[in-house]
Amino acid sequence: MVIHRREFLAASASLIGLAAVGRSAFSQSTMPATGPAAEQSVPLPATPATNLLYTEIGDPAWIELHHRLLTTNGDIRSRGLRNIPGVKATLLTGYPYNEFYDWDLYFENLYLSYFGVWAYCFTNLKEFLDREQPDGYISRSLIKQRDRQQFKPFLAQLVVLGAKQNNNDYEWVRGNYYDRLTKYLDKWFSYDSDKNGLPVWNSADAAGTDNQWSRAGRLAAFEVEGVDLASYLVRELRAMAVIADRLGLKTDVRAFNDRADRVVQLINDTFWDEQEGMYYDRNEKTGKPVKVKSATCFTPLFAGAATPERARRIVKDHLLNENEFWLPYPVASYAKTEPDYYQGSHNECNWRGSTWAPTNYMIFQGLMRYGFVGVAKDLATRLFEMAVVKNPVLREYYNAETGAGLGQTQFWGFTSLYYVMLLEYHLGYDASDLKKEFKPIVTEELGIQFQA
Repeated sequence: MVIHRREFLAASASLIGLAAVGRSAFSQSTMPATGPAAEQSVPLPATPATNLLYTEIGDPAWIELHHRLLTTNGDIRSRGLRNIPGVKATLLTGYPYNEFYDWDLYFENLYLSYFGVWAYCFTNLKEFLDREQPDGYISRSLIKQRDRQQFKPFLAQLVVLGAKQNNNDYEWVRGNYYDRLTKYLDKWFSYDSDKNGLPVWNSADAAGTDNQWSRAGRLAAFEVEGVDLASYLVRELRAMAVIADRLGLKTDVRAFNDRADRVVQLINDTFWDEQEGMYYDRNEKTGKPVKVKSATCFTPLFAGAATPERARRIVKDHLLNENEFWLPYPVASYAKTEPDYYQGSHNECNWRGSTWAPTNYMIFQGLMRYGFVGVAKDLATRLFEMAVVKNPVLREYYNAETGAGLGQTQFWGFTSLYYVMLLEYHLGYDASDLKKEFKPIVTEELGIQFQA
């Protein structure tokens, strides 16, 4: 059954009631107008998960969600799939300008996985791997080469994300690409002057948190052992173990998992502050903790590296602290208590308080992993409200206090994850899980195809 948008919006909200989810923000009066999409037909929910979602967000937001998903997919098809000189493959980007980044690629492909689209996990990835330097270095961008800014540890996770959707085909990795992946991981662990097993970031920019200079330094600092970097490496090593297992390389499986276990131990031995109940980065040169509260301090949840008790403390004492991270539209990328915290933008990508999708998605799945399902639902609800109800188009990042969109005004990248997190919650699904079965949940639950 389908229901016409114009008739649906005119109907009384008493049809199902607008559920008071979290902050009772889903209201017909605040829904953005979408022009021609008002003529579109939208299916009523047909599964238990979509019924729950529909009841919670209300009819106008249900229709708007369908419109946003279709619009985002159209933007990806028409503007996000690109060819560049010298490269035969079609590449994926979430930006209106011609650049292709590292972790952006991972989160963009998480979104496409909701529709069972997997080819673009491999096109950019192979191009990055083909440009690997003899020492294992891979620049984090394709067009503008970043000096000594290594591709963040998400390449092996991209392999797993794509292969899970493609009949678990890992054979193409065997040999050349497997060796390149191994070498790039070894390169990461070479950024470790004190030889304690924890590599350092080049800078805040290299870490993806562009202006968090007080945490990760400016360009070419090579000082800070990042909680986030170590957490990403844990997952990357686990992903390499999955790849090795599929290729029948049993010795490598044990080696990668053992190394991941050692990094988990280092995360807890080196970064944990028992008095404050927080994971902090460490300055390799001074040996002292970098006591800057960033959303990246919660990445051990995503990696499964935190103990249950420590997870409870960082969530209770810091994540849910309304004076730190739990602002009206969480999770703030910086604690409000930091002296250089601010909202808005000075014509830059502001990571000193704004709300960003990469950290939010990782925190959301970490909360689900550790059993904080109520918090995860509240987070997903507020982010849905911010992205769908308060803003007429998808934006690169948002003001955590007001929900106002910031950054790129033409954007179809990682922020699109906000559209689906509530559905993931109701399904108990984790698109980033390295071992569980893959499901194209938007296609299966909402009936929307990507139509590549």
